[in-house]
Amino acid sequence: MGITLYGGPQTRASMPRWYMEEKGIPYDLVEVSVGASQNLQPDFLAVNPFGKIPAMRDDSVLDGNNQPLTLFESGAILLHLAEHHGGEGTTAAERSQISQWTHFANSTLAFAIFVPDQKQKVLPRLLKQLDQQLNRGFLVGEAWGAADCAVTAYLAYIKLFFPQEDLSAYPSVQALIEATQQRAAYKKVMGMA
Repeated sequence: MGITLYGGPQTRASMPRWYMEEKGIPYDLVEVSVGASQNLQPDFLAVNPFGKIPAMRDDSVLDGNNQPLTLFESGAILLHLAEHHGGEGTTAAERSQISQWTHFANSTLAFAIFVPDQKQKVLPRLLKQLDQQLNRGFLVGEAWGAADCAVTAYLAYIKLFFPQEDLSAYPSVQALIEATQQRAAYKKVMGMA
């Protein structure tokens, strides 16, 4: 009984996988190839009927039908892992803040990074604010956690997908990306080790 994560290299499955590696949460990885249409096969559609990755099955938590819990969407998976396996979100305020940052990363930040007109208009303002936030330490609590994982994963995508992007105006963001790229768990998940 355990956690099974469905995804592939350099997909949004990287975020919950990185979290589990950092936190030492045991899991099995089932690589699902979208290119080979494995995500549209009945066995995977039983986990995520939308056929999108990532998806997760957690045998340690039962759903309303007394079956292992299945989830899709990287942010939902990350929130579940933080609360049920990572020891985070012990107060209502912490759970809400972790949710806030995870939603920010998966919607606002992702949109600003990957939509060209938003990248020019919105991303500089977001990076300026994040640079200030990162100077204060961890985004929620006193240790690295799900909120940091979500936001940092997207920040690191900037250098992964846009290596020529000049981030020198945001020294804390730039330093965080560089430090992240040196983390053993991140390197393993991203295929850099």
